[in-house]
Amino acid sequence: RQRPGTAKGFVFLTMEDEGGTVQAIIKPNLYRQYRQLIVTSPWLLIEGPLQIQDGTISVKARSFERLQGKAFIKSHDFY
Repeated sequence: RQRPGTAKGFVFLTMEDEGGTVQAIIKPNLYRQYRQLIVTSPWLLIEGPLQIQDGTISVKARSFERLQGKAFIKSHDFY
């Protein structure tokens, strides 16, 4: 999670899987509402409109849901 002082309270959450990275953009009021869920969940489903700009993929977060699953799995090294 990143919360730069210059971002006016917006939170940027970078997620990664074997397909690449995506950044969730979270409005300040939404972060306050879902803070506990965002901070404590090892797996999150984030819904919102997809945005692709200059090769960067982002989701403008609208809702969050905790997903069940093992939090600690062995890393996969892709060569």
